[in-house]
Amino acid sequence: MASLNSSNNGDFRSSNLTDSVPKKQKNGIAGAEETLDRISQLPDSLLVQILSLLPTKDAVASCASSKRWRYLWTSIYNFLFISIDCKKAENFMSFVDHVLTHSTCSKIKKFQLDLGYTSGLKISQWISFAVERKVEDVVLCSYDDDLSFELPISICTCSSLITLDWSCCVVDKESVIEWKYLKSLKLNYIFIDDDDIAKILSGCPALETLELSSFDGFRRLEITSSNLKRLTLDRYWWFYGRVEDPLEIIAPYLQHLEILGDLDYLTCRLVNVSSLIDGRLTFSITCITDIWGVDPDAAEHSCADYHQNFRNLVLDYLQKLSYVTELIIGRWLAEVVFMQQLNGVSLPKLRCKCLTLEMNVTKHNLYGVASLLRTSPLLETLNIHLGAELNNFRCQLELSYLAKGDTISLQSWISGIVFPNLKNLKVVGCIAECFKRWFGRGNDKLFELSEFLLKNAMALKKFVIVSERRICRECLESCESRYLSRLAKKLLDSPTSSMKFVIIYQESASE
Repeated sequence: MASLNSSNNGDFRSSNLTDSVPKKQKNGIAGAEETLDRISQLPDSLLVQILSLLPTKDAVASCASSKRWRYLWTSIYNFLFISIDCKKAENFMSFVDHVLTHSTCSKIKKFQLDLGYTSGLKISQWISFAVERKVEDVVLCSYDDDLSFELPISICTCSSLITLDWSCCVVDKESVIEWKYLKSLKLNYIFIDDDDIAKILSGCPALETLELSSFDGFRRLEITSSNLKRLTLDRYWWFYGRVEDPLEIIAPYLQHLEILGDLDYLTCRLVNVSSLIDGRLTFSITCITDIWGVDPDAAEHSCADYHQNFRNLVLDYLQKLSYVTELIIGRWLAEVVFMQQLNGVSLPKLRCKCLTLEMNVTKHNLYGVASLLRTSPLLETLNIHLGAELNNFRCQLELSYLAKGDTISLQSWISGIVFPNLKNLKVVGCIAECFKRWFGRGNDKLFELSEFLLKNAMALKKFVIVSERRICRECLESCESRYLSRLAKKLLDSPTSSMKFVIIYQESASE
């Protein structure tokens, strides 16, 4: 028999230096002064460590606190320069030059430039400063979307680099890449061709993690290093016109693969990913009828073939990932699975033991979710993370398929199916929009799915429902907590096949 446990988690409190201020202080100014005095009694090494955690502007400003603090900032080993902190480029350059000139640090841990503009700045000189001091972590973020800013030559052979994160930069064709100890590489908003991506990978023999977001250019990603275990592809962004060639991924040693965000029309083909342990497929594609620049008549004519191509691709994904133990699926893929099932296409058996659904369970994806559950006989844990749909456009062809779900019942769709190994269910409310508005549209199918699972999960031990305790900006109510707490109470009266399980409702404080 189920029981309901409720708890309020998330009100975490941590002690800090201000906790030691005596309550008997007569005013806040005196308390702040005493706190500063106590902090000042800490050893220099600890104070420098604290200052190194701050934006450099704030670390430098600490020199005005007292004589004790006057020169401490010159020893910081983390540097974070943000150009928008200065209204004029001249002021920003002067500030950076002043800080680096007075720096006594011999070893830099992290060096970050967050640049709203690059023209006229001494970026190469600043990067060279960090390279000379054996910098380990570099973040170079530019917002110049014309991609005219080249990665400084000095950093291309920096042997001390461990992590590198760059945005809106291009690589000089003549540059030699030698990052012997680099372990993590993040490239954001980049156009990079096949030769350059191959050159970068060959120059990073120790690389373990590669993340590419808002990318374009290359159409072959071949990873031959056995050290590179994690790959993330997040959003496709075409810079110089549409190129319909697919992106091929050859990574026989890869263990963790994530494909997410809006891929527009990009086809990613998994040629060899035979060592995967877990995968995340939460991407979506845009119908050809909704792609900017495509002739409307031609798009309408090609729509059916366009979607069939992606349906076949999803089937190939499920086959290639059929042996992973953890799988994360998004809304778009679940809908495509339903469409394939309507066409009589069989799904490969999935061996995953943990399945996470990042979606609102609606009438459009419910039966795709059910189909995935039916083909996952080893499933032990199911997580449902509710979340707002960033791209919910569906063409007429998609809607005509999905509308067939209106005449189907969940029981008939996967009748006779039981879940002998399912032990843990978890629903997490992380939706960004109003629950009242979203579920008021008649889209909500979460209770129907939850009830079905309770009936057929014979080994179920725990059903956890987690809500964020917050006031919705739209309805000005705690709509998330209200909805999910009612869901928990409603499920208590539902028939079950497991006699020893508990329903746990938790609330976490909003951040």
